[in-house]
Amino acid sequence: MTLLDGIYGPDDVRQLPREQLPALAAEVRQRLIEVVSQTGGHIGAGLGVVELTVALLASFDSPRDKIVWDVGHQGYPWKILTGRNAELGTLRRAGGLAPFLRRSESPHDIFGAGHAGTAMSAALGLATARDLKGEAFHVLAVVGDGAFTSGLAYEAVNNAGHSDRDVILVLNDNGMSIAPNVGAINKYLGSIIASPATNRLRERAKHFVEKASHVVGGPSLIEFAKNLEESIKNLWSPGMLFEELGFRYFGPIDGHNIDALLRTFELVKGLRGPRVIHVITEKGRGFPLQEPDLEKFHARNPYDPVTGLLRPSTGGPPSWTKVFGTAITELAGEHPEIVAITAAMPSGTGTDIFKKKWPARFFDVGIAEQHATTFAAGLAVGGIRPIVAIYSTFLQRAYDCVIHDVAIQSLPVIFCLDRAGMVGADGQTHMGLYDIAYLLAVPNMTITQPKDGAELIGLLRCALAHTAGPFSIRYPRDNAPAAAPPAPEVAPVKYATWETLRPGKECAILAVGVMCQPAMEAAELLKADGFDVTVVNCRFIKPLDHPMLESLLRDHRVLVTVEDGTRVNGFGAYVAATAEQIAPEARVAIMGADDRTYEHASRAAQLAEVGLTAQGIAAQVRIAAAEESPVAP
Repeated sequence: MTLLDGIYGPDDVRQLPREQLPALAAEVRQRLIEVVSQTGGHIGAGLGVVELTVALLASFDSPRDKIVWDVGHQGYPWKILTGRNAELGTLRRAGGLAPFLRRSESPHDIFGAGHAGTAMSAALGLATARDLKGEAFHVLAVVGDGAFTSGLAYEAVNNAGHSDRDVILVLNDNGMSIAPNVGAINKYLGSIIASPATNRLRERAKHFVEKASHVVGGPSLIEFAKNLEESIKNLWSPGMLFEELGFRYFGPIDGHNIDALLRTFELVKGLRGPRVIHVITEKGRGFPLQEPDLEKFHARNPYDPVTGLLRPSTGGPPSWTKVFGTAITELAGEHPEIVAITAAMPSGTGTDIFKKKWPARFFDVGIAEQHATTFAAGLAVGGIRPIVAIYSTFLQRAYDCVIHDVAIQSLPVIFCLDRAGMVGADGQTHMGLYDIAYLLAVPNMTITQPKDGAELIGLLRCALAHTAGPFSIRYPRDNAPAAAPPAPEVAPVKYATWETLRPGKECAILAVGVMCQPAMEAAELLKADGFDVTVVNCRFIKPLDHPMLESLLRDHRVLVTVEDGTRVNGFGAYVAATAEQIAPEARVAIMGADDRTYEHASRAAQLAEVGLTAQGIAAQVRIAAAEESPVAP
């Protein structure tokens, strides 16, 4: 029987002798490697925090003490040790464990999140609620250093330092640039800074100086003492940024040394006010890949647990991400004014392909979507054509900048939204269901979605020719229908035009982007039932192709719109509102995602759940044609 077999929650971790905790950590690491080799998932960050997770649970009393993890990428070891080890094999699968930490899944998941930078704000909120209610417990935020490129994290630290609340920030630093700072000198300095004796001496010295100032020196003596203290800290402490923001700094600490972590936690627990514990970890520690690529095993598809190599794929067409990355790289050869911008997702957005060919024209701004957007606006004012590649779910964070800095000024920034629509195993927090709805409200914004890779290239060419405002292109996390031709072989798509894929009568299916394929398949199913339907590729979501829409309304009794997005204020709603103005008697049925959240599962299963399949579309057409009235799918 292994140690892990006897762990059903944090109480079991705390009851283990300290000398057994490293062995427990080793078992957790091996369990994580084995399970994620089957399920896929965010492996790198979790492997880096195994010892930190063990030490946190051994030192603090979860869930009485509130431990808030940033993002949840770090959270797989936490799941293992807080009662979910037996279910770990269901991770990211339909009906199984969530891909991130989630409040409804466990009382130990204090705050759910899939986007970076939220933990410190949430922790400060919890600490403030505790104080307002007169309660007593510890509140910690465990934040990866990558999240500190997010402005939200700095806003929270600034406010927390000012508030003087009793809150602990654990900074999980796995950046290689900090590695030389880990050593005997820093360990020694950390132990001195963390020592209660040192802190008592510091407070006594402060009290002595204040008393002495009444006798000699006055305010000038106090000022001299403060300057002396700051000078000493500047010389020796690597945490001056946090000290200046009002935090007591402890570290850096070796995040894989459980004894060092336990000693530091015990010392810091006895203090009050904002404190930061700087922990140095190695992302992907123990992963079996011989030459690990840190970015690639941040989130990894199923792999061989012995070698770390990805399992052989079945082939097939390239992903939309790869089609996009290849296309902008080729187009940049024709257009020297093109630059590519991403927010910490080079491989996730395909811009790593662009980076290899055009490194001086590539900009990774970190987890800073707002900055990426306004940075692009500044580039556009300077005569450059920025292509901003951001996941649909993350562009939500930059909404004000899209409106205020880009759209109001009608700047020609091109937004390319990866992971649009149903996102699959990453679940609720990563859904790209809302971009059509939120971008439709933005003035001067063009919104498009291609049906295939060739049309993606054609829309990129159209976007480069369009200078009257921002232009967005959305596409899913999926394989494209087929390989795309080289960019030089593709002509631009004509602005604000739709395409008739199949002429018919009585009923027209207005399909957006990748919904064209199931719509065409639905048309074949309906043909067998005697329905001869029109299928239209509505590649321009805004502006609509008004001449074609008016023609469709004249020649068809009912329109059925199909979109991989929310039905609330989406493409269908836009078409219905427009049709009401043109032809009040028009019948429009809207297909898409309902007004609710969706669980993690395969993308295909999620689409089937809301009827966005050939069978589902055919069924909706039959209902709409029979009733000749708006109906919900």
